[in-house]
Amino acid sequence: MIKIDTALLDEIGLSSLPTNEKDSLLKHIYETLEMRVGMRLADQMSNQQLDEFEQYFEAKDDAGAFKWLETNFPNYKDIVQEEFDKLKAEVAQSAPQILANVPTQPDAVQLTQPQPVEAIPAPQPQQYQSPPIGPAGPYTPQPPTQTPPSPYPDHQPPAGPQQYN
Repeated sequence: MIKIDTALLDEIGLSSLPTNEKDSLLKHIYETLEMRVGMRLADQMSNQQLDEFEQYFEAKDDAGAFKWLETNFPNYKDIVQEEFDKLKAEVAQSAPQILANVPTQPDAVQLTQPQPVEAIPAPQPQQYQSPPIGPAGPYTPQPPTQTPPSPYPDHQPPAGPQQYN
């Protein structure tokens, strides 16, 4: 008999997960198993069988669906076991990554304490130096600089200022 519970997680090395993570993972395992088994069985069903089984599913008649499966697919329990074993092995193999991605204290909220106003350093006044004043006053004309040679020898820059619209 297949049991998807905390004992399964303990068996595959995930006993240290927080309770909320365990619940979430167990739900994911169940849903994944259900989907995989459903896909394998659906691949073996005729269109008529799919329609019949869908009626039980839509009516949420689990007992009728299981009885129908036992009648039409007597080996369905073997398929469930095979898919469960595969899924269990996959989760066990991923256990180190799963544990590495879980916060160390998921139930505790880490809040940063606000600093008291006295602990925040006051801004220090900046000291600026005034630019040197040349012989002609605060602005000293500079000789024009040479334009570096163009990497494109055939291209000549336009003379004078350009206006772009």
